[in-house]
Amino acid sequence: MNRLLRIPLSAYLLLSCALGTAAHGGGEHQQIVVADDADWATRHMAEEHHISGYDSATFFALHDYDNMGIWSPSDIQRTYGLLDPSSTHITDSEKQRVVASVLELFDSNRDGVVSREEFQHRHAEGVKLPDFGMGPGHHGDDEYEYEIHHWEKYHGGDDVKEEDLTHPEDIEHFRKHDEEDARKEEWARVEREARRGVIEKNIPAKFRVN
Repeated sequence: MNRLLRIPLSAYLLLSCALGTAAHGGGEHQQIVVADDADWATRHMAEEHHISGYDSATFFALHDYDNMGIWSPSDIQRTYGLLDPSSTHITDSEKQRVVASVLELFDSNRDGVVSREEFQHRHAEGVKLPDFGMGPGHHGDDEYEYEIHHWEKYHGGDDVKEEDLTHPEDIEHFRKHDEEDARKEEWARVEREARRGVIEKNIPAKFRVN
């Protein structure tokens, strides 16, 4: 199968296109440039979602991961990228500090979550999500993060060939795909053998046909 078919068209990018925020040029997708003094949420929306114009309702909805109308402590951690593998160097106490700080700013009724109304009200008052210096907040899956941070930047044209995918990020991304495919194939083989009542690895070596 052509590996290029594996690059997903994520729901986030569909939203970006609908808002008219994804810029194109020179055969590549251009990254949105934000001011040096931009707040963390603006930088996050530009880098992680390719959205340059948004309101508080849009921001809240994008990060209300289970569509419950609230941000739980887990949602807050996820928004700041603290559930992403890249955050393993950040201690649990630091992650809890992030949650506590956001709740202190936005959880007006002190019930341990941030509601849509609370976020929009505080945002209207000029309250911003703090920048804790922990990065832009990676919270997509591997496919999404690869697509938005690498594929769009270097392979955004329509004429990309497999031989063009030579960057370290490309090699690592497709290595993971190959390993996943190998695991699935091995699992399928074991299942087929089990249905036949024969498990190859249980056959004594002297009886195996090499």
